[in-house]
Amino acid sequence: MTRSEDAHIRVHGLQPVQVLAGLIGLVYLVAGAIGFSRTGVTDFAGTQHDVMLLGFMVNPLHNLVHVVVGLLGLLLATSSGLARTYGWLLFAGFGVAAIWGLMITGVISSNPVSGLGNPLHLNAADNWLHLGSAVLGLIVAIMPARKVAHVPVTTVPDDTATQTIITDKADTSGAATETIERPKRTTGWHRRSNKTKAAH
Repeated sequence: MTRSEDAHIRVHGLQPVQVLAGLIGLVYLVAGAIGFSRTGVTDFAGTQHDVMLLGFMVNPLHNLVHVVVGLLGLLLATSSGLARTYGWLLFAGFGVAAIWGLMITGVISSNPVSGLGNPLHLNAADNWLHLGSAVLGLIVAIMPARKVAHVPVTTVPDDTATQTIITDKADTSGAATETIERPKRTTGWHRRSNKTKAAH
């Protein structure tokens, strides 16, 4: 017979949130590296490159942001809690970048930071990318963990080897009767052995 006590629910193994955070980081790291191969490092925050990467405008500063985001994703994917922190960072950072890009491209008419110009060389496609990355970051941040219940098991031995010996008083013939009961067999029958010894 077994008895379970003090069950604990714990995070178990590699979590989906870690895999997703690592994949996001890898994609951004590769995008940043390819971007640097296209733009080089001159005119770091300028808009004179006119370099497109899969429809997205990039410059060296923009590429650097992608590389940093990618490295953070790979580093923070090492644990479930850090991966969720990465998700919140993506949600906040790319959320702000998306709003800023909408103001730069004129979708939002009011731009209180217009004096900063467009140092990341953003276009409409970048705005959609940043908006999607913010939503993806929120998914990473709130994704539930895969958990498993750890239940310590204590083994309690069954006392099935009991034996009862009953000795009756002598019957009318002067003989003593000894009754021995043994544990049940698998068939459910009791086996009884009666032995009668003659009185001397």
